[in-house]
Amino acid sequence: MKLKFTKMHGAGNDFVVIDAINQHIDFTPAQWQSLADRRFGVGADQMLVVERPQSAGVDFRYRIYNADGGEVEQCGNGARAFVRFVTDKGLTGKRAIKVETLSGIIEPVLEADGRITVDMGAPILEPARVPFDADGLQGKAEGADTLWPLDVNGKTIWVSAVSMGNPHAVQLVDDTDSAPVPADGPAIETHPRFPKRVNAGFMQIIGRHHIRLRVFERGAGETLACGTGACAAVVAGMRRDLLDSPVKVATHGGELSIAWAGNGAPVMLTGPAASVFEGEIDI
Repeated sequence: MKLKFTKMHGAGNDFVVIDAINQHIDFTPAQWQSLADRRFGVGADQMLVVERPQSAGVDFRYRIYNADGGEVEQCGNGARAFVRFVTDKGLTGKRAIKVETLSGIIEPVLEADGRITVDMGAPILEPARVPFDADGLQGKAEGADTLWPLDVNGKTIWVSAVSMGNPHAVQLVDDTDSAPVPADGPAIETHPRFPKRVNAGFMQIIGRHHIRLRVFERGAGETLACGTGACAAVVAGMRRDLLDSPVKVATHGGELSIAWAGNGAPVMLTGPAASVFEGEIDI
């Protein structure tokens, strides 16, 4: 079939965005992989699909496929691209919409300055719900957080386990530029303590309102930015009493802003989203 798509990005995290309201989409994992291939397809970290909602009182359904072809629960940078897409395509006239995802309802807002703020919901911190298998491990308290030991490539690292609708393991590093992301990222992603795999975050503290961050994403590898990873890192840093809201998150692809009022409150993610080009591909 001939597929119409829009190539977009949010702080360098790039997407193929597909209108599945006005065209029929029913792809296999292999077809999603083909579409994401940067040499033989369009190329993307994730594919985002816009569908009609399945629930009352919701504007759209938002589905996310990683470059490995697997469907995942959440993507914060993708949520911003989603809003930009449905607005630019005239699929909504609202500045604030409700969108259903595999992990629940999110409520993105198109701000007057063109940036998009997404209510990402409250973080999930109970290990079993992340999910993270803490059985038999001795965690250590730091502030309100619990750090968990992981054996990775012959050494022990200490991580915060946080879910933003998808699982994250956040560790503190002295310098993100020299952090062993290519070597340790895959080992953390597939660590047996995370039964659904995990996004591996490497966070450097610059100040109480400023961090640098690299994320090795589950099913996509290292990306230029990760919205849910930025949320998880700030939550972990605040719980460890290292950060105060709001926090500027510097990634290789640009800056994001994260605000969080504390336990039980939603995490607010603000950042840019832009269209790059539109096209058609036989798939």
